[in-house]
Amino acid sequence: MEIRQNCCDLSPTTPGTDLTNTKPVAGKDSQVLLERIVSTNNQTRHMDHSSLQLIRDVGTKLSKHSRPTKDYIVKSLRQVVDAFARLEQSHVSDARAKSEPANKLESCTKPLRLSIVNGLLRNKDKDVRLLLAICVSEMFRVMAPEPPFEDEYLRDIFTLVLSSFSELVDTTSPLFSWRVKILETVARCKCCVIMLDIGCEDLVLGMFNTFFSAVRDYHDPSLVNNILSIITHILSEDASPPLVDAVLHNLVKEEKGEPTAASRLAGSIIGTCAETLEPLICGLLTSCISERDVVGSELKEFYHEIIFRIFQCVPQMLLPVIPNLTLELLTDQVDVRIKAVKIIGRLLSLPGNCVAQKYRGLFTEFLKRFADKSAEVRIHAIQCAKDCYLVNPNCSESMEILAAVEERLLDVDDRVRTQAVIVVCDIARSNIKFIPVTLISQATERLRDKRISVRKKALQKLLEAYRDYCDICSKGQSTMNDAFEQIPCKVLMLCYDKDCKEFRSQCMELVLVEDLFPADLSIEERTKHWIRLFSLFNNHHEKALRHVLLQKQRLQNVLRTYLGLRKGDKENRSEEIEKQIETAFVKMAACFPDPTKAKESFHKLNQIKDNNIFNSLELLLDQLTIGEAEATRDKLLRMVGSKQPHFEFLKSLSLKCSYNLFSTEHIHFALDCILSDRLGNKHLEGPTGKLLLAIISIFPSLIRALEGRLPRLLEETNSIDSKLIDVLSKAGPSLSIELRDVYPFLERLCLEGTRGESKSAVSAIAALASNSEDFWFSKLCKELSNLLRKGMNLPTVLQSLGCIAKYSISTFDDHDQDEGIVASIYEKIFQVDLSDNLNKLDGDASSNSCDLKIYGLKALVKSFLPHRGTPRRNVDEFLNFLSRMLSMCEASVDIIPTRDDEARIQLAAAKSVLRLSKRWDSQIAPEIFCLTILIAKNSSSKFRKQFIDKVHKLLKEQAIPTRYACAFAFCNSDNLKDLQDDSLKYMAEFIQQYSKIAQIHQTSVVQDGSMTFVPAYIVVFLMYILAHDSGFPNLDCQDENVFAQFCRPFLSVLQMLVNADVNVAKDTVLYLHSIFRAIRMVEDAANIEISPKLHILADIGLSFVTSPNYSGVSLSGAPKHILLPVSLYRVNSGQLSQHGYEKCFVGRVIKAFHSEICKPTNISTRSDQKFLEGNMQTNIKPCSSKSTKTCKQGEAISSRATKINKTVNQETNPCSSKSTKACKQVETISSRATKINKTVNHENIVGRKRRRAVSPTASTSIESQILVGMLNF
Repeated sequence: MEIRQNCCDLSPTTPGTDLTNTKPVAGKDSQVLLERIVSTNNQTRHMDHSSLQLIRDVGTKLSKHSRPTKDYIVKSLRQVVDAFARLEQSHVSDARAKSEPANKLESCTKPLRLSIVNGLLRNKDKDVRLLLAICVSEMFRVMAPEPPFEDEYLRDIFTLVLSSFSELVDTTSPLFSWRVKILETVARCKCCVIMLDIGCEDLVLGMFNTFFSAVRDYHDPSLVNNILSIITHILSEDASPPLVDAVLHNLVKEEKGEPTAASRLAGSIIGTCAETLEPLICGLLTSCISERDVVGSELKEFYHEIIFRIFQCVPQMLLPVIPNLTLELLTDQVDVRIKAVKIIGRLLSLPGNCVAQKYRGLFTEFLKRFADKSAEVRIHAIQCAKDCYLVNPNCSESMEILAAVEERLLDVDDRVRTQAVIVVCDIARSNIKFIPVTLISQATERLRDKRISVRKKALQKLLEAYRDYCDICSKGQSTMNDAFEQIPCKVLMLCYDKDCKEFRSQCMELVLVEDLFPADLSIEERTKHWIRLFSLFNNHHEKALRHVLLQKQRLQNVLRTYLGLRKGDKENRSEEIEKQIETAFVKMAACFPDPTKAKESFHKLNQIKDNNIFNSLELLLDQLTIGEAEATRDKLLRMVGSKQPHFEFLKSLSLKCSYNLFSTEHIHFALDCILSDRLGNKHLEGPTGKLLLAIISIFPSLIRALEGRLPRLLEETNSIDSKLIDVLSKAGPSLSIELRDVYPFLERLCLEGTRGESKSAVSAIAALASNSEDFWFSKLCKELSNLLRKGMNLPTVLQSLGCIAKYSISTFDDHDQDEGIVASIYEKIFQVDLSDNLNKLDGDASSNSCDLKIYGLKALVKSFLPHRGTPRRNVDEFLNFLSRMLSMCEASVDIIPTRDDEARIQLAAAKSVLRLSKRWDSQIAPEIFCLTILIAKNSSSKFRKQFIDKVHKLLKEQAIPTRYACAFAFCNSDNLKDLQDDSLKYMAEFIQQYSKIAQIHQTSVVQDGSMTFVPAYIVVFLMYILAHDSGFPNLDCQDENVFAQFCRPFLSVLQMLVNADVNVAKDTVLYLHSIFRAIRMVEDAANIEISPKLHILADIGLSFVTSPNYSGVSLSGAPKHILLPVSLYRVNSGQLSQHGYEKCFVGRVIKAFHSEICKPTNISTRSDQKFLEGNMQTNIKPCSSKSTKTCKQGEAISSRATKINKTVNQETNPCSSKSTKACKQVETISSRATKINKTVNHENIVGRKRRRAVSPTASTSIESQILVGMLNF
């Protein structure tokens, strides 16, 4: 038969002799070889005869025993096995014409074969059956190509042989080598194909499954090769679907996510039989892709895995299949698209196969799945990106994948954004040196994501990437990269996140200590990174870090206090001591993520009697190096033991109170970097100084051990950043440095350095001088006074003199009295033309002259704002001088060459007034106040912007009176869009901040009329400024549009006040109503002719707050008395009749205002700035009032509690005094904290800002829009 003829025909050679690789040999050597072969064959024939006789005899004996014992059978079969080992195959070229040896072999084995089929085959003993299987396999070998048994017995014979293969798993069995021998023999003679001839396909399938179940990774390769040989030979004869299915089923087998030995065997089979199996496999896979539901095979559940495994083995087999996957990417079924994305991603990630290039259409469609309409599909596409990119990071397809991932960082779905961040960070960790910096920068921005979950995951993954980056930088495998260094910068910004408690500074401290750097990163490397970070820090970053450090400092200080209190006598503690301890617990608990839990832990800790724990904590506070701190902390925790209930809390407490974020080692290395230029970059000296200053300003004790290095640094460094001098000023009280040792250097900076250096140098002298500062400052003043008179190095001299005045006003005043410092400043700076003297300087001489005037103003302002004491000079003279500079109308001020310089001088004068107002507000006359505010209407938009920025900053710091917020009103309708937006935002922030401050004081805005610092009170000053404006419409004017345009600053502020918060809107309306009524009954304090204008503004204000929009507010609850500043208003004298307009006209003004703000405003951007500045004219003149009197402080006003209308549902405390004396300007802030208007629609809340104002009757108020504009997405 054809199949049987394919059985292996082993050549008649001596067992163990392989002549297949024998090469022909010529000449004498060939003759010798032939003689050896003949001699060997003669010996073999002799051996064959004895072996055959043995086999015959054993077979005959076995056939004669009806019930032989196991031992006898085993002994006999072993003899047969040994005999067969000495036999070779009977070589027959033609099966029909048997040779004599073949006939003899058949005759000698016949008794054995008969005994096997007649009895031994039914034996159940394992050892017997194994020996029988060996004998049978040997018979197949020596009698090939003819089978040794009749067809009717072959099924049982093959069942016997195959049973031995199931035990191949056990390699430790003593019978394992016998089983391997059977396998090897079967593989060599290829007799298994006979099973196909006799219809035993089920046995073949069983054999396949047995092989796949038995094969293991620890098997010898020769064993696996024998199995592979048997299976491939059968498949080459008959690749039936069941057999192919068996191979494919095992192809996808996995164990713990890794392919099994059976899977690798199946892959080898497919690779060997690729040509035979391709039609069947490709047909099945194509059907699964196009008509999956029709396919009946169970393999349809695993066809993607089959594709992947085959592509690993024989990629060319799937050439007709892979393009069909595009159909799955385009289907409407989301789950199918997800599976397609997964398999294609895996194919793209296979190294060396260039799938993206070979199947470009498929790759293009795969890229589109990054923007799939289903978020789940997008997520799975992103998950594939890492492996796809890392296969070949430099190819164009990888760049396309990165671009697709980068776009998903801004996806609308937070899950997609989260996954994009994860993948970007994983890619960065795998390939830090080559990842595009823009990609890591975009991922870092997700720390500002609107979703907390995204921010949390971004924080985790970005910190992992940053630690890996620090690690490779420390090994010299990469240089520092600003894109990665921005990660800690953005992490610090999370301290401003109020939505998530995990981002509060209490938690962020632990992040900086434990998660920012690798645990084994050296202090030197950490310091290098901090220096680089400080080169990137802005004020917000420094403020956040300072907040974290201050929190640690507070914990250390309070812990010291508590430990000191605890040392006292516990039994006789006073109630006061107990209160102090309780207060300490509250303060320390506030430094922990969960203050309530921390407070409880402190109470429990306080009950411990073992003082060793507290002594260790006290010692830990004095350990200034990280090494010492960690050693002490470890000792403490070992002493406590991890099983103790206080262990976790003490672990956290010891971590937060120790010097682990910054230590003496950081300062040591930073100073060495400057001294030895280790950084290799002069630009990093400044950031190094900033780092030192940031540490020492909070923890000055850290520099004690290194203070000897500072004088050396000052001696060896010719040019040093002022920040390093600030180190001396901050750490001065903690240092033992003698001022006389460093004074020459500091004096040189004060006389010849830059303005920044001189400022720092004076601060350092003040810090180091201690009680002898007057002596050193007196010496320095003499030198500075001489330079001032000579006109030398005036910018630095003016800075030094101003700083000396701040630290020692008595010294400054003494030298001013003796040497006329202030007079010299007026004479040398303000009353002469400096242009000729400044022509030698770089730049425009007129600009330098203007700069000097500004420096002179700053020096004089500082001389009136000392840290301690009060100047002996009268501030009124200086204020009058500022008034002249604001108005630019006095010849005593040097002529300014350009309008730009004139505007700069006015701005500097206005800022001077702002600075002085904190301490000297009662001395600032109304006309000076008006001139200062009206800088907001300056012709230069640049200076308008600088002015309102300064006002906003000072108001935010509560450094100036609230009335200066009037400046924002004049920019609310500015023609420059950016400036208008800023002013609206600043006004909204002002209203919100000062309302919150009032809430802290728990005072209602309508309790009494003395609440002069509520945000609404600024209208008192705004109306005064507008009334004195020369652009005020003529009193006979009947054009409501003219009035609406002029009153726009006033009305826009009113609208923002009444719409700021629905919770206090009623109170604000009532308070404004009382203000307007009060102003209707008073006159202008300086010029009675101005009074009608005030009354008109009051009428307009009353009409606004009593409009139908606020008709639900009962006016019966309005305050009965309102305090007005006596410097601006006085009681009506009756000399002038009240002037007013009819209600209908005032109503038209209000209507015109609403109509105007609803129109698209014709505003410009900064690109139109020059054109606008050229055409803007200021119609403002100085106030006509010449009064310089200040607001006197009146008597305190008693109040009584009264009930008011239930619609207001609040109590007021009207003033009981009826005195007409001058009212006192109360310097307290009290109003309810406002909340963001609840009527803000959802669209606005997420960050979009309207392009135009809306009517107050609309659902969204102007205030709401402003607040929305402050939000960041």
